Amino acid sequence: MKDQVARLQAMGVSAVAIYAGMHYKDIDRILDNAVFGGIKLLYLSPERLCTDIVRERIKRMPVNLLAVDEAHCVSQWGYDFRPSYLKIPEIKELLPKVPVIALTATATTDVVKDIQDKLEFSAGNIFQKSFVRENLAYVVLSEENKLNKLVDILQKVKGSGIVYVRSRRRTQEIASYLQRKNIAADFYHAGISTLSRSDKQEAWLNNKLRVMVSTNAFGMGIDKSDVRVVVHMDLPDSLEAYFQEAGRAGRDEQKAYAVLLYNEQDRKSLEHGFETAFPEMKEVRQVYRALGSYLQLATGSGIGESFDFDIVDFTKKFGFKARKTFSCLKILEQAGWVAMTDAVFIPSSLRIAISKEELYDFQLKNPAFDNLLKTILRSYQGAFNYPVNIRERNLAKFLKISIAELDHQLLILRREGIIDFSPHKDEPQLVFLSERLVDKDLVIDQEMYNFRKNRQQEKIRSAINYAEHIQCRSQQLVRYFGEEKAGTCGICDVCLGRNKVELTDELYQRFKAKIKKMLVKEALTIDDVVASFAPKRTEQVLKTVSFLIDEGIVDQLEEKLIWIEKSA
Repeated sequence: MKDQVARLQAMGVSAVAIYAGMHYKDIDRILDNAVFGGIKLLYLSPERLCTDIVRERIKRMPVNLLAVDEAHCVSQWGYDFRPSYLKIPEIKELLPKVPVIALTATATTDVVKDIQDKLEFSAGNIFQKSFVRENLAYVVLSEENKLNKLVDILQKVKGSGIVYVRSRRRTQEIASYLQRKNIAADFYHAGISTLSRSDKQEAWLNNKLRVMVSTNAFGMGIDKSDVRVVVHMDLPDSLEAYFQEAGRAGRDEQKAYAVLLYNEQDRKSLEHGFETAFPEMKEVRQVYRALGSYLQLATGSGIGESFDFDIVDFTKKFGFKARKTFSCLKILEQAGWVAMTDAVFIPSSLRIAISKEELYDFQLKNPAFDNLLKTILRSYQGAFNYPVNIRERNLAKFLKISIAELDHQLLILRREGIIDFSPHKDEPQLVFLSERLVDKDLVIDQEMYNFRKNRQQEKIRSAINYAEHIQCRSQQLVRYFGEEKAGTCGICDVCLGRNKVELTDELYQRFKAKIKKMLVKEALTIDDVVASFAPKRTEQVLKTVSFLIDEGIVDQLEEKLIWIEKSA
């Protein structure tokens, strides 16, 4: 939200966002401005949308559109379900005549239907663009030495790029490796400071930096149209996530590449990750109990409160494993007990808390603070009337003092009652959506838990099939999202590999007839099929199998080929 608002403001659009960690007074001021017509676009998380203060103000706002972004989060069938999205229809009741639009780039047919049901749309009214990206070449390469191949790709494909990896540690390792190979690269993840992330992002957007090596924290809300290549060093655990991340390449509709470097270890990692993603209930309760201790939150309190939350520090303090802890927190989030956000920089704010006469008297008696107070009054208009955001780095530089000394002076002024001062925040936030319970009273819907577990297993299987299937990559992706009649793209690694092999129509029909005889009797692996032909025919047989899969005559399920009874 913050990135989108910044871009809108730069274009002269009056847009603001309310997000976790903001001071109550700032939230109150923004909502008042929205009520009295000073804001064109107000961004809210669905968790915030459900609070009483927001609902009361919404009744008085001149709202002309309710837009639900990332709408796949509404659906239990989606890949990033958030229960607070299910409460959006309650907001519609407050705005009965206001039109509603739900937006997503990654919804399967089931999810599209579920979104409309959950948001209580009176009638189906779908505007859908094809998922086909004609300029984007999807490539899957089987590689043991992924780093060498990555360098090879970046040397061949010029222009801006993103490299996605799973772990924060590897972002830095790979960026350093690319730098040693004279490729201008940097790393990015949610654990680095917001100021540093902002600097890196700006350098990449302005082409001062060519390649960003990142976790999936990079890309949301960032609009750069000329990305020429997106490389995944690891296979994501859903095709929705892969399609969204890969789709950041070639938005200018010029030729671009989405490359997945894949090997047997990827399959094992996904399967292992699935095992840790659904911990036992006793482990979830253990993490929940530890949260209360870590945040010093009493039983029965905390509802709606937002806390700075460093998951690394949390896991170290209680001796938890990081990956399993994150899984427990996701289960708590999907069950509606808590909500988590990445770090968002919230600047310091201050307001002069005394009258002008009292301030003048204070300055005379305390000359050490005179320069600071005069600079604040000159630089930040309205500081007597409402909280103003300040940038300590700029202010300290102007005053020729350190940031630490500036913060020390501001805290003294707050203690003396001269100013209301809220220091900046730069930590991920954890919000308690319900009051803290005794951990034994914590309840997770077991049926829904099992449903999500089964769905996730299906998503992982689909992702692995995409990487291992001998079928047009684009065709596989768009069919996953419901475009059954999509043709082959002609530019992915599978299509280009086929084009190199000569296969006459006569040979194709002969091979097809033989393969049909074999598969009608039993399902076989590709190796079994190939072994029944002469070795010199291997490439042509593989090409025939690819065509049969593309045409829907043969299907591939768990490494076995199955003949599908249909006319073709």
